[in-house]
Amino acid sequence: MTARFRGVPPLVSTDAIEHRVNEHQEERISDPRTNDRIRVPEVRLVGPNGEQVGVVRIEQALKLAQEADLDLVEVAPNSRPPVVKIMDFGKFKYETAQKAKEARRNQANTILKEVRFRLKIDKHDYETKLKRAEGFLQGGDKVKAMILFRGREQSRPEQGVRLLQRFAEDVAEFGTVESRPVQDGRNMVMIIGPLKSKVDAKAEANAKRAANRARPTNETESSVETPAAVPSETKEENA
Repeated sequence: MTARFRGVPPLVSTDAIEHRVNEHQEERISDPRTNDRIRVPEVRLVGPNGEQVGVVRIEQALKLAQEADLDLVEVAPNSRPPVVKIMDFGKFKYETAQKAKEARRNQANTILKEVRFRLKIDKHDYETKLKRAEGFLQGGDKVKAMILFRGREQSRPEQGVRLLQRFAEDVAEFGTVESRPVQDGRNMVMIIGPLKSKVDAKAEANAKRAANRARPTNETESSVETPAAVPSETKEENA
């Protein structure tokens, strides 16, 4: 008989520790419970084609999944009873990962681009900044239009408002005013948001690039003409 000292825990074999670690890794919170890990007496069963089977015993649900050579997956654990579905769990995990990857690829964050003006701005400089702002808006980014006042110009904020209103009208084809002109000390700021989202703008730009790449090939093919037939020479008979 092995003596056991008070306060000293019993020895645990290495195999038992590995089994517990593996079991813990399998039962990750991010993964739904499947098959024998679903430990409830009853479930609301959904068939492999989305058909509503109804509330059944867990043993019956497992049997139907085994007969279909598929998995029983808990899709709504907080429902009463939990909702389970018969499906190919490996395929489901793969498709879910692919969708998440595609969503991350298409995800684009809107950036706030800044365009600065002076109250006394010449025509050429204004048009240059206007084109820059239009490019930002077409790319799906917001534009922060800022007027920098000098000296006594701060006492004439109405001129800054008129300039920003003119700017908003000139870019109305590509964006709308989200924040009207507000003066903050020596600056006056207005925010203009794009009409197109970042994702839509990116998709449109990709489509244009694809069209431009295909255009030279089509033009080359259309430029190749079939050579005209050479008329056959006829011999003239002497009268």
